[in-house]
Amino acid sequence: MKVVVSKTALKNYHQIVDYLIETWGTSVGIQFEKRTKSFLDLLTDFPEIGINVNSEKKIRAFQLTSQTRIYYRIMKDRIVILTFFDVRQNPDMLNY
Repeated sequence: MKVVVSKTALKNYHQIVDYLIETWGTSVGIQFEKRTKSFLDLLTDFPEIGINVNSEKKIRAFQLTSQTRIYYRIMKDRIVILTFFDVRQNPDMLNY
């Protein structure tokens, strides 16, 4: 299955990487990028790895790091990454 990243997800991803580099250094940013790539590779083989957070809209989530969650939707022939959500952005959103 092909993974497609939405514009919103790409924007959020870059914001998270920039934050990590500014706050914790380049190596932490690179680690996050590697973890994300590993997850996306795994997702192509196991699309239902995430938890079902909205059955009606078919949205699933995966906890990438303790602060970052990826939301995605499985379509017929592709997986769409909807967003990267960092709890440091708004911790109250944890109760989806």
